[in-house]
Amino acid sequence: MSDKRRLKVWRIRLLMFLAVIGPGFITANVDNDAGGIYTYSAAGAQFGYLLLWVMIPMTVALVVVQEMSARMGAATGKGLSDLIREEYGLRITFFMMLGLVITNFGNVVAEFAGIASSLELFHISRYVSVPVAAVVVWLLVVKGTYKSVEKVFLAASFFYFAYIIAGVLAGPSWREAFVATFKPPHSGSFHQSAYIYMVIAVVGTTIAPWMQFYLQSSIVEKGITPREYRASRWDVILGCIFTDIVAWFIVVACAATLYAHGVRQIRDGADAAQALRPLAGEYAYILFAAGLFNASLFAASILPISTAYTVCEGLGFESGVGHKFSEAKVFYWLYTLLLIAGGGVILLPNIPLVKISILSQVVNGVVLPFVLIFMLLLVNKSELMGKHVNGTWFNLIAWATTIIMIGLTIAWFVTGQAGS
Repeated sequence: MSDKRRLKVWRIRLLMFLAVIGPGFITANVDNDAGGIYTYSAAGAQFGYLLLWVMIPMTVALVVVQEMSARMGAATGKGLSDLIREEYGLRITFFMMLGLVITNFGNVVAEFAGIASSLELFHISRYVSVPVAAVVVWLLVVKGTYKSVEKVFLAASFFYFAYIIAGVLAGPSWREAFVATFKPPHSGSFHQSAYIYMVIAVVGTTIAPWMQFYLQSSIVEKGITPREYRASRWDVILGCIFTDIVAWFIVVACAATLYAHGVRQIRDGADAAQALRPLAGEYAYILFAAGLFNASLFAASILPISTAYTVCEGLGFESGVGHKFSEAKVFYWLYTLLLIAGGGVILLPNIPLVKISILSQVVNGVVLPFVLIFMLLLVNKSELMGKHVNGTWFNLIAWATTIIMIGLTIAWFVTGQAGS
């Protein structure tokens, strides 16, 4: 093949990738929301580098699960809750949706908590920041088109580089961090309920149940078919790798500063940023705080959309940000109510926001196996997926992830529940 021909092929491939990029990259990056940043920060503060070994197997599992979800959307042209309803009936779908609505509401509250606490670091009251953020998010989704919303979300994804820079500024022991990434801790760590609790929380915030519903619905709404899926697959893979690199740097930053200086307990992501200030410098503090605000606002947009997608698809209502308000009233009203309720909770006095944040991530981890089981049953149906059914390795990794999460949950209950 001539150089000119080869260049043309690569140009076509690049254009195809740019055309389908979005759903995978956006979904994976929303993973690092306020609850996620708090969880990763708490993991670094409480256990130093001892949880870094989770990152590699967790990334592999995330790639497999997200790829399955995207492939189902491209192959069937239907969302996940839509498929569950068609294949297993309305009753099972209803209980699945109920569990996800409750779980996602806790996550939405955590996002507004992140918005409030991050801007309070810059002396902006939550009674100003939360209502303004809710209105901005609502206008973006309700008044925007799918393409305009996606462009804003993609731009927000790249702000996560702030955490990579903050991690470098923290001055960690790179050798110790890299060794801990490839070498699991002593088995005695797994006898600690608090350690198991944090492992579940880290996995739960990284492979959250809502992600599978949102990603599959986004693939369908973007109109990606099996023909374009090869390029879209790279969107999913690169998004998963990038989001876990960011997570790695958050843990490292807090391990190198908070853990190293005996700061074991933090209340939220903003507390982590504040604690970094005297230990890692002003720039690391500002980057961490700004990153928290971006992540919280980003996720406060996505999580209610994911919930609205799930409910409306499961019940057969029209859904999608590509529709006008009058065309998908249930979808947009549910989205609006979630924003109002989630933001409203933050304005109430004496709300245990820290417990809500970490518990929401643990609940994600507990609920995840149920979602994965349905996904695995669906993705292996040849009459549904045709030639796009799972391969052997995908099944092994996905089933292993499901069994491990069930095992960790049982271990946590056996050893006794532990808060952070």
